[in-house]
Amino acid sequence: MKILITGASGLVGGKLIPVLEAKGYEIFRLSRSEPKTANDVQWDAYEGFEDNELSKLEGTDAVVHLAGENVAGGTWTEERKKRIRDSRVIGTRTLIEALKRLNDPPGIVVSASAIGFYGNRGDEILSEDSDAGTGFFPEVCQEWEEEGSKAKEFGARVVHPRIGIVISKDGGALEKMLTPFKFGVGGTIGSGDQWMSWVAIDDLVNMISFAIENDDLDGAFNATSPNPVRNQEFTDILGKVINRPTILPVPSFGIKLLFGEMGETLLLEGARILPKRLQEAGYEFRYPDLSGALEAELK
Repeated sequence: MKILITGASGLVGGKLIPVLEAKGYEIFRLSRSEPKTANDVQWDAYEGFEDNELSKLEGTDAVVHLAGENVAGGTWTEERKKRIRDSRVIGTRTLIEALKRLNDPPGIVVSASAIGFYGNRGDEILSEDSDAGTGFFPEVCQEWEEEGSKAKEFGARVVHPRIGIVISKDGGALEKMLTPFKFGVGGTIGSGDQWMSWVAIDDLVNMISFAIENDDLDGAFNATSPNPVRNQEFTDILGKVINRPTILPVPSFGIKLLFGEMGETLLLEGARILPKRLQEAGYEFRYPDLSGALEAELK
């Protein structure tokens, strides 16, 4: 099977590629850089492909689309919000329109989404059957998924993993949390009551592989552990795993002052999300519990 991956150098893509290669799949990497190997394909998320680069995609069986601006990379100014939206919505549109031009388009498109789809939902238990939330990031996620779903027009099975908080020491939220914790100044964020719907990085890459290989799985699925936790519990477990105190809480006003809308959305709000469709499809979690996921990453 020939698989094309966007965002191949990112946190998830970097972990996913060796897993797929170990299964014998041929991997092509899509990036903005000049190609260095025969399996590198150059594109521009806004301008598309040169004809010679597009021709490399002929014979692609599956596409895993992970590319997008880092939502936690800085304060959400209007300019940054535009980049977050455009990199996902326009970038996905550009990719799908290019795939339509192929003589033999891929039969599988795994186009990433995020649990930001649901917005801030308090204690409500959410599954893939739940409605979208309101606000900037839920709206981005809806548009993002809509663009990816257009691959159905050329007959592809389209899957949208709504990715939770990724547990990885190499990037994402956990990497940012570790520094203050290691110095003994970590603690709960805001009230500590907000739900954190998380996923171990090993499970996430296995979920994507599972989505490629299982024809019965299509549409959106929640790429999260079956055991979400509140921020207070996350903090306590992380402190125990790395043997550091967790006695210095970060007040809500401090988060809002430092990070504005980005901090409020990503750190103070939350949602209690369950992976109903994955479990129904028979996916077996390697790390269903947070303590095991953190220990595997940090010890």
